[in-house]
Amino acid sequence: MYVKQLVKLMSVTPDTVRHYTRVGLLHPTRSEQNGYQEYTQGDIQRLKFIISARQLGFSVTDIKNIVSESEQGHCPCPLTRKLITKRLEETEALFQETLKLRTRMQSALKQWDSSPDGATSSDVCSLIESFVDPISEPSIKEG
Repeated sequence: MYVKQLVKLMSVTPDTVRHYTRVGLLHPTRSEQNGYQEYTQGDIQRLKFIISARQLGFSVTDIKNIVSESEQGHCPCPLTRKLITKRLEETEALFQETLKLRTRMQSALKQWDSSPDGATSSDVCSLIESFVDPISEPSIKEG
C-alpha cells in the first residue's frame, strides 16, 4: 500500500504519514519497481495505534517510548499508565490556568464597561493599563 492509499484508508494527511515514517514509527519498504514507499498491514495497525495514542494526549516521544518498550518484549502498559497520569496532571494544570485567564478576561470586560476609550501620551491603551487583576493583584514597586 502506498502513501496515497494509506492516507485515504486512515483519513490522515500525507504529511502525517511521512512524519511518522521520518521519526521511525512507521517502517515502509521501498519498492524495487518504482522506488515508492510501501506500507504493510503492520504499518496500518501501527498508524491506528499512533492515532489513538495522539487522541489520548500522548506525545510522539511518549509513543516512541511505549513502542520501544513493546519491541523490547516488555509489557508497555505500566509505562502507558505512568505517562497518561503525567499527561493528565499537565492537562489539569493547563485547564486551571485557562480558567484563571477566562476569569481575568471576564473581569476586564466588566471593568471596561464603564471606562471610556482613548489613550493619553503616557500610555498605549488605558483599558489595559488600568486593569486590576482580581486574581493576583500584584503590587508593582517602582524604584
